[in-house]
Amino acid sequence: MQTHGQKINGIAVDQLRETIDNIKQDPGLAKCTFRAQNRWISGGHNQALVSDFHGANQDIPHRQTFKLEIDEPPLLLGEDFGANPVEYVLTALSGCLTSSLIYHAAAQGITIEEVESELEGDLDLRGFLGISNEVRNGYNQINVKFKVKADAPQEKIDELIELAQQRSPVFDIVSHPVNVMVTGEKVAQMEVRH
Repeated sequence: MQTHGQKINGIAVDQLRETIDNIKQDPGLAKCTFRAQNRWISGGHNQALVSDFHGANQDIPHRQTFKLEIDEPPLLLGEDFGANPVEYVLTALSGCLTSSLIYHAAAQGITIEEVESELEGDLDLRGFLGISNEVRNGYNQINVKFKVKADAPQEKIDELIELAQQRSPVFDIVSHPVNVMVTGEKVAQMEVRH
């Protein structure tokens, strides 16, 4: 598709509408499979790679392979080479809520000048450490606070934030159970990764 017409919030609105129309005509275009690979390095340090995904009935490479360093802080016996996994969850949630807000604002013709968010997640380490089965392993609660600068009344900002929650894939993932299938196999030698 060609980019044409007006851009609002960096989104080509005509192209967005065209994409929506195409998906309405062929719902198969909406099916996506996102992928990540991970390799343990040492201690709590591991590295994830994201290089491609499947969408619009085809495999699509990213412009580059994204390398995400994952580790634990020294308090949790790591070396702090990267954010820890639960911090990446907050990062994913913040990015997805923000993108959802921006896209839906653009679709409604609302110009957003700036968006910032602060996220906090409360977690009790007794679950992860196997000390207690009475506490959850993951977050007990996540708090998100948005600051939005836009030429729109507070009611419209509230509506966009609610819409972002309703349409954000990551918000859905963290707020509703999702089936996760985990398998494993013993191997004699690992494949070389680029």
